[in-house]
Formats: sequence, C-alpha cells, structure tokens
Amino acid sequence: MGLMSLTNQQKTTLLQVARQSIQHGLMYGKALDININDYEVELREKRATFVTLEKAKQLRGCIGTLTAILPLVSDVAYHAHAAAFNDPRFPALDEIELATLDIHISILSLPEPMTFDSEKDLIQQLRPNIDGLILEEGWHKGTFLPSVWESLPEPQLFLQHLKRKAGLSPHYWSDTIKVERYTTDSFPP
Repeated sequence: MGLMSLTNQQKTTLLQVARQSIQHGLMYGKALDININDYEVELREKRATFVTLEKAKQLRGCIGTLTAILPLVSDVAYHAHAAAFNDPRFPALDEIELATLDIHISILSLPEPMTFDSEKDLIQQLRPNIDGLILEEGWHKGTFLPSVWESLPEPQLFLQHLKRKAGLSPHYWSDTIKVERYTTDSFPP
C-alpha cells in the first residue's frame, strides 16, 4: 500500500497533537489521551509512524514503530511523548527545551521485502533519499528512516551503519539476511 496524502491542515493537526502530547507529558508524566472520534477519518487509519525531535538541527529524540497498530493520531501522540521522555540516548526533555524543539513526523508505507542474491546486488537496488530499510538477521534487527541518507548518502555506508545498528559487524554478510524497504511521508520538510 502506498502512502495516502494528507492535507496540509491534517499534517498541521498531527504536529499540534505531537507538541500537545509532549506538553501533557511535562505536566502529567504520560502521553496525551486521544479520543479518535474528534479527528477526521484519515487521521484514524492505522499507520506506523516515527516522531523525531530536533533542537538546533541536532537530534534530541526519535521513537516510532514499523507496524501499524494504532490509529495515526494516537500513534503520533504516543511516539511524540516517547521521543521526548523515553529515548534511551537522551535525558528526559525539560520545559525549557520545548520552546526550541522542532518536531518532525514520518508516516511509513507498508514495508516490502527485497530480493537480492548478494550484498552488491542489494546495494545496487537501494534508492538514496527514498528508501527506509529494515534489516533482520536472526535476533538482530535495525531500521533507518529515509532521512538517514542525509548523513549517510553512500549506499554501501548506509548499509554498513544499518548492520552496526542491528548489532552486526559492518562487514557481516550471510544468505539469510532479510531486508525490507519502505518509504515515508515526512513533514515538515
């Protein structure tokens, strides 16, 4: 399934929900409770999202899911709160930081399995700035959103860093590695 297009107003609503959920977390220690009936039907569809927080163009938190379980608006509220307070790479967000926080939302398409007969073949199929990847090998699993191409524009390096994120050696390869690709509708640009 491709990505449905949201209107600019719907995107603005989701960004507002994300910010409100973080504010709610600062005051009450939990994500904003969403009554999905208050939202348009497009925002109630089950979708997988990532919410990325940045401060002065530096990553400040990023949490999401690869599986569509919750309605879109609920998923955004949940992951905005989690990115602000539960990203293990960062301390919990404080009130002062909220004012300078940039919030980015990525809505994921359904992942599609890729077929390849070698690492070289896989690398040649990658579409920089388009593909997000999920790499799996046994218990090891990692994903990079398409936005990661900005810092790792070279397909071979992109794949090596993804393997490292999944807990594998950057030069690891086997015939049982599984890779899926997905695209995202990310906003604001």
